[in-house]
Amino acid sequence: MNENVFKAMSDKTRRKIIELLKEGPKTAGEISEHFSSAQPTISRHLNVLKNANLVIDQREGTFIIYRLNTTILQEWLAWLLEHFGGGDSDE
Repeated sequence: MNENVFKAMSDKTRRKIIELLKEGPKTAGEISEHFSSAQPTISRHLNVLKNANLVIDQREGTFIIYRLNTTILQEWLAWLLEHFGGGDSDE
């Protein structure tokens, strides 16, 4: 499991960005509208998410569009359920 995913998901702002992107692709400006933080702060959060491969960015004209990388998110969630899920226990 990519350790960067845990770092990325440990921050509530980044978790909120993930929730926003769950609704669909957004520009950095559209994302930052949901926060009181300055645009550079949101950009740093987006970079952490990109480094963890949770978010993919793509240039479209003069904008950079951010999308969820659902494959990595699903792998992370599966890992969490496997290791910490409430399924059958040997205890």
